[in-house]
Amino acid sequence: MNIKVITRHAPSNYGSLLQSIATIKIIEKLGHKCEIIDYIRKDERGLRAITTPLKRKEKWNHNIIKKCIYILLRYPEEWNAERKFKSMRSKYLKLTKRYTNLKDLKELKADIFVTGSDQVWGPTLNGKYDKAYFLSFVTNGKKISYAASFGKTKFDNETINAYQKLLSNYDSITVREDSAVKMLNNMGVKCIGQVLDPTLLLTQDEWKEYIKTKNKIKGKYVLIYQLHNNPILSEYAIKFAKSINLPLYRVSPTFHQVKRGGKFLYLPELSDFLSYIKNCSYLITDSFHGTAFALNFNKQFIEILPNNETGSRNLSILRLTNLEDRIVTDYNDFSIGKKEINYKRVNQILDKERENSIKILHKLCSSITQNK
Repeated sequence: MNIKVITRHAPSNYGSLLQSIATIKIIEKLGHKCEIIDYIRKDERGLRAITTPLKRKEKWNHNIIKKCIYILLRYPEEWNAERKFKSMRSKYLKLTKRYTNLKDLKELKADIFVTGSDQVWGPTLNGKYDKAYFLSFVTNGKKISYAASFGKTKFDNETINAYQKLLSNYDSITVREDSAVKMLNNMGVKCIGQVLDPTLLLTQDEWKEYIKTKNKIKGKYVLIYQLHNNPILSEYAIKFAKSINLPLYRVSPTFHQVKRGGKFLYLPELSDFLSYIKNCSYLITDSFHGTAFALNFNKQFIEILPNNETGSRNLSILRLTNLEDRIVTDYNDFSIGKKEINYKRVNQILDKERENSIKILHKLCSSITQNK
Protein backbone atom coordinates (compact mmCIF):
# COMPACT_ATOMS: atom_id res chain seq x y z
CA MET A 1 0.00 0.00 0.00
CA ASN A 2 1.04 3.58 -0.64
CA ILE A 3 0.62 5.30 2.74
CA LYS A 4 1.14 9.00 3.38
CA VAL A 5 1.25 10.42 6.90
CA ILE A 6 0.57 13.96 8.04
CA THR A 7 2.00 14.76 11.45
CA ARG A 8 3.84 17.47 13.36
CA HIS A 9 7.23 16.39 12.02
CA ALA A 10 8.65 19.85 11.45
CA PRO A 11 8.91 21.64 14.84
CA SER A 12 12.52 21.95 15.94
CA ASN A 13 12.32 19.45 18.76
CA TYR A 14 13.44 15.86 19.20
CA GLY A 15 10.04 14.38 20.04
CA SER A 16 8.53 15.50 16.73
CA LEU A 17 11.44 14.03 14.77
CA LEU A 18 11.61 10.75 16.71
CA GLN A 19 7.90 9.96 16.48
CA SER A 20 8.05 10.61 12.71
CA ILE A 21 11.02 8.25 12.34
CA ALA A 22 9.18 5.56 14.29
CA THR A 23 5.97 5.97 12.28
CA ILE A 24 7.77 5.39 9.00
CA LYS A 25 9.72 2.43 10.34
CA ILE A 26 6.71 0.60 11.81
CA ILE A 27 4.55 1.07 8.70
CA GLU A 28 7.40 -0.20 6.51
CA LYS A 29 7.78 -3.20 8.83
CA LEU A 30 4.14 -3.99 8.05
CA GLY A 31 5.10 -4.21 4.38
CA HIS A 32 3.88 -0.86 3.08
CA LYS A 33 5.46 2.16 1.45
CA CYS A 34 5.39 5.21 3.71
CA GLU A 35 6.15 8.90 3.33
CA ILE A 36 5.68 11.83 5.66
CA ILE A 37 3.78 14.67 4.00
CA ASP A 38 6.20 17.59 4.20
CA TYR A 39 3.54 20.07 5.24
CA ILE A 40 5.01 23.12 6.98
CA ARG A 41 2.86 26.16 7.59
CA LYS A 42 4.43 29.50 6.72
CA ASP A 43 3.87 30.75 10.26
CA GLU A 44 5.97 27.86 11.63
CA ARG A 45 9.20 29.07 10.08
CA GLY A 46 11.65 31.94 10.51
CA LEU A 47 10.57 35.22 12.05
CA ARG A 48 6.86 34.32 11.88
CA ALA A 49 7.43 31.31 14.12
CA ILE A 50 8.43 33.79 16.84
CA THR A 51 5.93 36.58 16.20
CA THR A 52 2.79 34.47 15.61
CA PRO A 53 2.42 33.27 19.24
CA LEU A 54 3.16 36.79 20.51
CA LYS A 55 0.06 38.17 18.80
CA ARG A 56 -2.07 36.27 21.32
CA LYS A 57 -0.31 37.92 24.27
CA GLU A 58 -1.84 41.26 25.18
CA LYS A 59 1.24 42.73 26.84
CA TRP A 60 3.38 42.13 23.74
CA ASN A 61 0.96 43.82 21.35
CA HIS A 62 1.26 47.09 23.27
CA ASN A 63 4.99 47.11 23.92
CA ILE A 64 6.96 47.36 20.68
CA ILE A 65 10.31 47.78 22.47
CA LYS A 66 9.91 44.60 24.51
CA LYS A 67 8.75 42.73 21.41
CA CYS A 68 11.80 43.83 19.39
CA ILE A 69 14.21 42.85 22.17
CA TYR A 70 12.57 39.45 22.49
CA ILE A 71 12.76 38.82 18.73
CA LEU A 72 16.41 39.90 18.58
CA LEU A 73 17.25 37.44 21.34
CA ARG A 74 15.20 34.51 20.08
CA TYR A 75 15.54 34.66 16.29
CA PRO A 76 19.21 33.50 16.08
CA GLU A 77 18.47 30.36 18.12
CA GLU A 78 15.28 29.72 16.14
CA TRP A 79 17.23 29.97 12.88
CA ASN A 80 20.03 27.72 14.13
CA ALA A 81 17.69 25.06 15.48
CA GLU A 82 15.70 25.00 12.24
CA ARG A 83 18.90 24.64 10.21
CA LYS A 84 20.02 21.67 12.34
CA PHE A 85 16.64 19.92 12.40
CA LYS A 86 16.19 20.42 8.66
CA SER A 87 19.41 18.48 8.18
CA MET A 88 18.24 15.70 10.51
CA ARG A 89 14.82 15.47 8.81
CA SER A 90 16.55 15.09 5.46
CA LYS A 91 18.74 12.35 6.92
CA TYR A 92 16.13 10.30 8.76
CA LEU A 93 12.74 10.91 7.13
CA LYS A 94 11.19 9.97 3.81
CA LEU A 95 9.36 13.11 2.77
CA THR A 96 7.06 14.20 -0.03
CA LYS A 97 7.71 17.53 -1.69
CA ARG A 98 7.07 20.62 0.43
CA TYR A 99 3.53 21.90 0.95
CA THR A 100 2.54 25.09 2.75
CA ASN A 101 -1.22 25.34 2.23
CA LEU A 102 -4.38 23.25 2.22
CA LYS A 103 -5.16 23.86 -1.45
CA ASP A 104 -1.92 22.34 -2.78
CA LEU A 105 -2.24 19.29 -0.53
CA LYS A 106 -5.22 18.17 -2.66
CA GLU A 107 -2.86 16.96 -5.39
CA LEU A 108 -1.53 14.17 -3.13
CA LYS A 109 -2.48 10.58 -3.93
CA ALA A 110 -2.27 7.51 -1.69
CA ASP A 111 -4.13 4.32 -0.85
CA ILE A 112 -4.27 5.36 2.79
CA PHE A 113 -3.81 8.76 4.40
CA VAL A 114 -2.87 8.73 8.07
CA THR A 115 -3.03 11.45 10.66
CA GLY A 116 -0.04 10.50 12.74
CA SER A 117 0.95 11.03 16.34
CA ASP A 118 1.84 14.15 18.32
CA GLN A 119 -0.42 17.17 18.94
CA VAL A 120 -1.93 17.12 15.46
CA TRP A 121 -5.48 17.98 16.54
CA GLY A 122 -4.52 20.70 18.97
CA PRO A 123 -3.86 24.40 18.34
CA THR A 124 -1.00 25.47 16.08
CA LEU A 125 1.17 28.52 16.80
CA ASN A 126 -1.70 30.89 16.00
CA GLY A 127 -3.87 29.25 18.65
CA LYS A 128 -6.26 27.61 16.16
CA TYR A 129 -6.60 24.08 14.79
CA ASP A 130 -5.53 23.31 11.22
CA LYS A 131 -7.92 21.37 8.95
CA ALA A 132 -4.95 19.85 7.10
CA TYR A 133 -4.20 17.63 10.09
CA PHE A 134 -7.78 16.33 9.89
CA LEU A 135 -7.11 15.20 6.29
CA SER A 136 -9.75 17.60 4.94
CA PHE A 137 -7.82 17.76 1.66
CA VAL A 138 -8.34 14.04 0.91
CA THR A 139 -10.86 13.36 -1.85
CA ASN A 140 -9.75 9.86 -2.84
CA GLY A 141 -8.21 7.40 -0.40
CA LYS A 142 -8.93 5.97 3.02
CA LYS A 143 -8.45 8.15 6.09
CA ILE A 144 -7.27 6.80 9.43
CA SER A 145 -5.48 8.16 12.49
CA TYR A 146 -2.79 6.46 14.51
CA ALA A 147 -2.06 7.72 18.05
CA ALA A 148 -3.35 11.19 17.24
CA SER A 149 -3.40 13.68 20.10
CA PHE A 150 -5.40 16.81 20.93
CA GLY A 151 -2.55 18.04 23.13
CA LYS A 152 -4.97 19.24 25.80
CA THR A 153 -8.42 18.40 27.16
CA LYS A 154 -10.42 21.64 27.10
CA PHE A 155 -11.85 23.32 23.99
CA ASP A 156 -14.67 25.80 23.44
CA ASN A 157 -18.01 24.63 22.00
CA GLU A 158 -17.30 26.09 18.56
CA THR A 159 -14.09 24.05 18.29
CA ILE A 160 -15.78 20.89 19.56
CA ASN A 161 -18.53 21.24 16.93
CA ALA A 162 -15.90 21.69 14.20
CA TYR A 163 -13.99 18.64 15.46
CA GLN A 164 -17.13 16.50 15.34
CA LYS A 165 -17.63 17.28 11.65
CA LEU A 166 -13.98 16.89 10.68
CA LEU A 167 -13.50 13.59 12.55
CA SER A 168 -16.72 12.03 11.27
CA ASN A 169 -15.04 11.70 7.85
CA TYR A 170 -12.41 9.24 9.06
CA ASP A 171 -12.64 5.54 8.27
CA SER A 172 -10.96 4.59 11.56
CA ILE A 173 -9.59 6.53 14.53
CA THR A 174 -7.07 5.62 17.22
CA VAL A 175 -5.62 8.10 19.70
CA ARG A 176 -2.61 8.36 22.01
CA GLU A 177 -4.14 9.41 25.33
CA ASP A 178 -6.91 7.94 27.43
CA SER A 179 -8.27 11.49 27.80
CA ALA A 180 -8.67 11.66 24.00
CA VAL A 181 -10.77 8.47 24.03
CA LYS A 182 -13.12 10.14 26.53
CA MET A 183 -13.29 13.33 24.46
CA LEU A 184 -14.23 11.43 21.32
CA ASN A 185 -16.86 9.42 23.18
CA ASN A 186 -18.36 12.65 24.48
CA MET A 187 -18.42 14.02 20.92
CA GLY A 188 -20.17 10.89 19.67
CA VAL A 189 -17.23 10.11 17.37
CA LYS A 190 -16.39 6.42 16.95
CA CYS A 191 -12.92 5.55 18.23
CA ILE A 192 -11.20 2.16 18.22
CA GLY A 193 -9.26 3.15 21.32
CA GLN A 194 -5.92 4.13 22.79
CA VAL A 195 -2.64 2.96 21.22
CA LEU A 196 1.02 3.55 21.99
CA ASP A 197 2.94 6.52 20.67
CA PRO A 198 5.06 5.39 17.69
CA THR A 199 8.29 5.89 19.66
CA LEU A 200 7.16 3.10 22.00
CA LEU A 201 6.47 0.69 19.14
CA LEU A 202 10.18 0.27 18.45
CA THR A 203 12.18 -1.80 20.92
CA GLN A 204 15.17 -0.63 22.91
CA ASP A 205 17.46 -2.55 20.55
CA GLU A 206 15.91 -0.87 17.52
CA TRP A 207 16.50 2.58 19.01
CA LYS A 208 20.09 1.66 19.89
CA GLU A 209 20.75 1.31 16.16
CA TYR A 210 20.42 5.10 15.87
CA ILE A 211 23.21 5.67 18.40
CA LYS A 212 26.34 5.83 16.27
CA THR A 213 28.75 7.52 18.67
CA LYS A 214 30.13 6.88 22.15
CA ASN A 215 28.52 8.85 24.94
CA LYS A 216 30.36 12.14 25.41
CA ILE A 217 29.75 12.23 29.16
CA LYS A 218 31.93 10.08 31.41
CA GLY A 219 30.62 8.54 34.59
CA LYS A 220 27.19 8.75 36.21
CA TYR A 221 25.04 11.86 35.84
CA VAL A 222 21.57 13.34 36.13
CA LEU A 223 20.03 14.63 32.89
CA ILE A 224 17.34 17.30 32.43
CA TYR A 225 15.18 17.32 29.32
CA GLN A 226 12.74 20.20 29.75
CA LEU A 227 10.21 21.70 27.34
CA HIS A 228 8.24 24.19 29.41
CA ASN A 229 9.28 27.33 31.24
CA ASN A 230 8.91 26.04 34.78
CA PRO A 231 11.52 27.32 37.28
CA ILE A 232 10.37 24.66 39.77
CA LEU A 233 11.76 21.88 37.56
CA SER A 234 15.17 23.52 37.27
CA GLU A 235 15.37 24.25 41.00
CA TYR A 236 14.34 20.72 41.91
CA ALA A 237 16.84 19.17 39.48
CA ILE A 238 19.74 21.18 40.91
CA LYS A 239 18.84 20.16 44.47
CA PHE A 240 18.20 16.53 43.52
CA ALA A 241 21.56 16.13 41.77
CA LYS A 242 23.28 17.68 44.78
CA SER A 243 21.42 15.32 47.15
CA ILE A 244 22.81 12.24 45.37
CA ASN A 245 26.20 13.81 44.63
CA LEU A 246 26.05 13.49 40.84
CA PRO A 247 26.76 16.11 38.15
CA LEU A 248 23.77 17.66 36.42
CA TYR A 249 23.50 18.03 32.65
CA ARG A 250 20.81 19.73 30.57
CA VAL A 251 20.05 18.86 26.94
CA SER A 252 18.03 21.26 24.79
CA PRO A 253 17.66 22.53 21.22
CA THR A 254 16.98 26.07 22.56
CA PHE A 255 19.96 28.11 23.69
CA HIS A 256 18.08 30.26 26.22
CA GLN A 257 17.90 27.22 28.52
CA VAL A 258 21.62 27.67 29.20
CA LYS A 259 20.74 29.88 32.18
CA ARG A 260 18.42 27.32 33.83
CA GLY A 261 21.08 25.18 35.48
CA GLY A 262 23.15 22.12 34.66
CA LYS A 263 26.09 21.70 32.28
CA PHE A 264 24.59 22.61 28.91
CA LEU A 265 24.36 20.19 25.98
CA TYR A 266 23.16 22.40 23.16
CA LEU A 267 21.35 21.13 20.07
CA PRO A 268 23.03 17.71 19.75
CA GLU A 269 22.70 15.38 16.78
CA LEU A 270 19.97 12.75 17.17
CA SER A 271 22.53 10.03 17.91
CA ASP A 272 24.00 12.02 20.79
CA PHE A 273 20.58 13.02 22.12
CA LEU A 274 19.55 9.37 22.40
CA SER A 275 22.92 8.47 23.90
CA TYR A 276 22.57 11.09 26.64
CA ILE A 277 19.24 9.57 27.72
CA LYS A 278 20.37 5.95 27.35
CA ASN A 279 23.43 6.46 29.57
CA CYS A 280 22.10 8.78 32.29
CA SER A 281 21.53 7.56 35.85
CA TYR A 282 18.39 9.69 36.27
CA LEU A 283 16.28 11.69 33.84
CA ILE A 284 14.24 14.63 35.09
CA THR A 285 11.65 15.72 32.55
CA ASP A 286 8.32 17.39 31.82
CA SER A 287 8.27 16.02 28.28
CA PHE A 288 6.03 13.23 26.98
CA HIS A 289 8.76 11.96 24.68
CA GLY A 290 11.36 12.38 27.40
CA THR A 291 9.22 10.01 29.46
CA ALA A 292 8.79 7.66 26.48
CA PHE A 293 12.53 7.30 25.98
CA ALA A 294 13.16 6.86 29.69
CA LEU A 295 10.77 3.91 29.38
CA ASN A 296 12.40 2.67 26.18
CA PHE A 297 15.86 2.66 27.76
CA ASN A 298 14.64 1.49 31.19
CA LYS A 299 15.95 4.57 32.99
CA GLN A 300 15.14 5.81 36.46
CA PHE A 301 13.20 9.02 35.80
CA ILE A 302 11.46 11.79 37.68
CA GLU A 303 8.40 13.50 36.26
CA ILE A 304 7.49 17.10 36.96
CA LEU A 305 4.25 17.81 35.16
CA PRO A 306 4.16 20.97 33.00
CA ASN A 307 2.47 23.97 34.58
CA ASN A 308 -0.23 24.08 31.91
CA GLU A 309 -3.07 21.86 30.67
CA THR A 310 -0.89 19.71 28.40
CA GLY A 311 0.13 17.40 31.25
CA SER A 312 -2.59 14.90 30.26
CA ARG A 313 -0.17 13.44 27.71
CA ASN A 314 2.37 12.56 30.40
CA LEU A 315 -0.27 11.35 32.83
CA SER A 316 -1.71 8.97 30.25
CA ILE A 317 1.50 6.99 29.68
CA LEU A 318 2.27 7.01 33.42
CA ARG A 319 -1.17 5.58 34.18
CA LEU A 320 -0.73 2.95 31.49
CA THR A 321 2.56 1.76 33.00
CA ASN A 322 1.46 2.20 36.64
CA LEU A 323 4.17 4.79 37.23
CA GLU A 324 2.19 7.73 38.54
CA ASP A 325 4.40 7.59 41.64
CA ARG A 326 7.24 9.06 39.52
CA ILE A 327 5.46 12.43 39.61
CA VAL A 328 7.00 14.82 42.12
CA THR A 329 4.57 16.94 44.13
CA ASP A 330 6.75 17.81 47.13
CA TYR A 331 9.67 19.79 45.74
CA ASN A 332 11.67 19.41 48.94
CA ASP A 333 11.48 15.61 48.86
CA PHE A 334 14.32 13.84 47.03
CA SER A 335 13.60 10.32 48.28
CA ILE A 336 12.31 9.33 44.84
CA GLY A 337 15.96 8.77 43.92
CA LYS A 338 15.95 5.72 46.19
CA LYS A 339 12.74 4.25 44.73
CA GLU A 340 13.82 2.17 41.75
CA ILE A 341 11.38 1.39 38.95
CA ASN A 342 10.61 -2.30 38.51
CA TYR A 343 11.23 -2.49 34.77
CA LYS A 344 10.42 -6.18 34.56
CA ARG A 345 6.79 -5.29 35.28
CA VAL A 346 6.85 -2.14 33.12
CA ASN A 347 8.36 -3.98 30.15
CA GLN A 348 5.68 -6.66 30.37
CA ILE A 349 3.02 -3.94 30.11
CA LEU A 350 4.80 -2.23 27.21
CA ASP A 351 5.39 -5.51 25.35
CA LYS A 352 1.70 -6.32 25.56
CA GLU A 353 0.61 -2.81 24.55
CA ARG A 354 3.17 -2.72 21.73
CA GLU A 355 1.92 -6.00 20.31
CA ASN A 356 -1.69 -4.85 20.55
CA SER A 357 -0.99 -1.45 18.95
CA ILE A 358 0.89 -2.98 16.03
CA LYS A 359 -1.93 -5.49 15.52
CA ILE A 360 -4.46 -2.67 15.40
CA LEU A 361 -2.44 -0.72 12.83
CA HIS A 362 -1.89 -3.87 10.78
CA LYS A 363 -5.60 -4.71 10.92
CA LEU A 364 -6.57 -1.21 9.78
CA CYS A 365 -4.28 -1.42 6.76
CA SER A 366 -5.23 -5.05 6.00
CA SER A 367 -8.98 -4.41 6.09
CA ILE A 368 -8.53 -1.47 3.78
CA THR A 369 -6.38 -3.59 1.47
CA GLN A 370 -9.08 -6.26 1.28
CA ASN A 371 -11.70 -3.66 0.45
CA LYS A 372 -9.75 -2.23 -2.48
